Amino acid sequence: MMNQASEAWSEFKAMDELAGQASVIHRLHPLVKLLVTIVYIAAAVSFPKYNLSGLLVMVLYPVFVFQASLIPIRTCFRKMRVVLPLVCAVGLFNPFFDRAPLFMLGGLAVSGGVVSMLSLMMKGIFSLMASFLLIATTPIESLCQALRQMHVPKILVTLLLLTYRYISVLLEELSVMLDAYHLRAPGQKGIHVSAWGAFLGQLLLRSMDRASALYESMQLRGWSGAFYYVRGGRLTVTSLLYGVFWIALFLLARLVNLSQLLGTLLV
Repeated sequence: MMNQASEAWSEFKAMDELAGQASVIHRLHPLVKLLVTIVYIAAAVSFPKYNLSGLLVMVLYPVFVFQASLIPIRTCFRKMRVVLPLVCAVGLFNPFFDRAPLFMLGGLAVSGGVVSMLSLMMKGIFSLMASFLLIATTPIESLCQALRQMHVPKILVTLLLLTYRYISVLLEELSVMLDAYHLRAPGQKGIHVSAWGAFLGQLLLRSMDRASALYESMQLRGWSGAFYYVRGGRLTVTSLLYGVFWIALFLLARLVNLSQLLGTLLV
């Protein structure tokens, strides 16, 4: 039976497996995917708080990428289950502060606070979904290479890569310590308060020893302070068209209310 650290480690490795697939989205240039994600999040969060109909159009991008990358959408919500409630709780108090009626819906007055609350929730969910899709379709090495192509400082990119890779080492050490603790305290749920200090201290010492061993291994393999990231390949026509299409659509959706326009044309 796996402990919580083992489950977290398994989920962490599952993300690497998702990023290693070979769908159409996975084969796109990482720089294009990074730019599209940045523009998407910037466009989504810039919508006015009452423009709920215009914001609805932004759901097209994550829905398309989920389908094209062959990643089930339930995988995203399962892995984001801890963060999603916090994001959705951001605007819960808006209906209490903004009670002015904004429009009527079936004889029921809908206040501006309700609309702004839904808008904030949608912005948070869309941003999380876009970030998840970027990580789930792009290996961390390719993502770091894309960041370097955007002239992000080398030290920041190196810290990002080392931090990402060290999380799995930390979770592995935590899993071993949790198993050892529960073997010495059978039937006890969690870790007793009196053992928290010693447990965290041992975790820190074991992690530092493991980090030192990894650093010495890197030096023996010729590491000189800089990583040679995996090249994302040449910028193909498919990647270029993908980026131009979605960025143009995001900007158009931000400038024009496509939902109202489509509704007017259909009516």
